Amino acid sequence: MQTILVCDDDKEIVEAIEIYLQQEGYHILKAYDGEEALEILKENEVHLLIMDVMMPRLDGIRATLKIREESSIPIIILSAKTEDADKILGLNIGADDYVEKPFNPLELVARVKSQLRRYTQLGNAAENSASVYTVGGLSINDDLKEVTVDGEVVKLTPIEYNILLLLVKNQGKVFSINQIYESIWNEDAIGADNTVAVHIRHIREKIEINPKEPRYLKVVWGVGYKIDKN
Repeated sequence: MQTILVCDDDKEIVEAIEIYLQQEGYHILKAYDGEEALEILKENEVHLLIMDVMMPRLDGIRATLKIREESSIPIIILSAKTEDADKILGLNIGADDYVEKPFNPLELVARVKSQLRRYTQLGNAAENSASVYTVGGLSINDDLKEVTVDGEVVKLTPIEYNILLLLVKNQGKVFSINQIYESIWNEDAIGADNTVAVHIRHIREKIEINPKEPRYLKVVWGVGYKIDKN
């Protein structure tokens, strides 16, 4: 049984999310501020975190930053704010997805399932024969789910890994933002520009010596992104 930590200072929201996720067979842990969430994560194996932004003691933004120092656990940010800037901020600090309040519980459940599926796939060992993809000094071992650049292991989140793998497996092919979003998130690309752009920037910061002059992950202006053939 997979364990989900739900963290929100509104106990009614936590209980409502708990009811819907328990119906899907998940084990639920509850926290009501960021400090409590960090303590629970230290003491329990948690597979996904649903985190509110505005909370007492330690808010969701700072809590997520602390969690990302040690863990790549999927994090879904909840917030009543609807501005694009807040969505980008959530993604910038390492969240994998963002759900606006008030939310449709069925949509939240679908997003939870999607994130857990990616995280599980990322953590799995070899299923078939070795699958290693190499571009210059960049190498992806898809059996080990390991990315290295010039021999150094690079730590990516599940979303970042899947985007990079998509591009590396299709070297030379240009993918539009909508194509990337629909391939990775498995849903229609509505307002996907900022979401994809943030993840692309994170990937560049991790795999490129100079992200402003990328060696691997190139932008094709007005079209999309690609990994150059080497």
